Amino acid sequence: MEIREMRAFVAVAEEGSLSAAARRLHVSQPALSQSMNALERQLGVQLLIRGSTGVQTTEAGMTLLDEARAVLARHDQAVTAVARHTSVGDSVLRLGIPLELPTDLLSRPLADLAVAYPDTRVQARHMSTAAQVAALRAGDLDVGLVRERPIGPDLDAVLVVEERLGVLLSSEQAAKITGPDGIRLDALAGLSWVGFPRSGSPAWYDELTAILRSHGLDLGPAAPEGQELIPAVKLAAVTAGAAFALAPPNWSPPIPDPVTWSPLVGHPLVRRTWAAWSADSHRRDLGRFVAALELRGPE
Repeated sequence: MEIREMRAFVAVAEEGSLSAAARRLHVSQPALSQSMNALERQLGVQLLIRGSTGVQTTEAGMTLLDEARAVLARHDQAVTAVARHTSVGDSVLRLGIPLELPTDLLSRPLADLAVAYPDTRVQARHMSTAAQVAALRAGDLDVGLVRERPIGPDLDAVLVVEERLGVLLSSEQAAKITGPDGIRLDALAGLSWVGFPRSGSPAWYDELTAILRSHGLDLGPAAPEGQELIPAVKLAAVTAGAAFALAPPNWSPPIPDPVTWSPLVGHPLVRRTWAAWSADSHRRDLGRFVAALELRGPE
């Protein structure tokens, strides 16, 4: 039995609910349920009695709970003792961030982390989703903010923000097609989409382009590999009036007079951002940081 499995079982037993334990551990409930089933098969005994109101520990489960708490306490004590011998007095939390995060998304988590773990320094890196996932798996990143949920048991993830994307257009073009509730997505037919390379976030790219095509939009040539879709590129492309770009509400870069942001009717495009980290990580400062990244509803 691994330390990770012990922590998961203790959380379930203490919370009395798989859903509450999943929130505490920052994992999905189905994944946690599968872990508990696998643990019972591994040990050959029933540990939990599952019911409509939650879970209860069996006699065998109570025995495991006592032993697991003792093992985890000793494990954490050993980790703390060894940490005192490190040559550096502080630790670094390596954080990957994409372009265009809500301006206040990180303010509270970073402030909370600074109070709880004053010796932890945050090292932020601008990276695409694909680059962040590769860095997480290589151990070169501690936590990443990614546009698609990583697939596989080696990474855990929690959804932290949803943004309803609107459209950036030249003000002249926007005046022609904007209705009382915004712009219909199919009204953008005939305009070029200022997009990003698929390699940066393949699943999000495929979801987004499928919706655009379903509304009759011709996406034109793919964006060159390695091109970052920075604000200056978006604004320059749409100013001439033949293209459109996507952006969330309250887009932080200043929008010049020749360009207008408008909502899309029905909010057909929702961009999601997940926090992702190694499933084997037991860093308490990382856990504190992720816990503070509570889900924000669509903006």
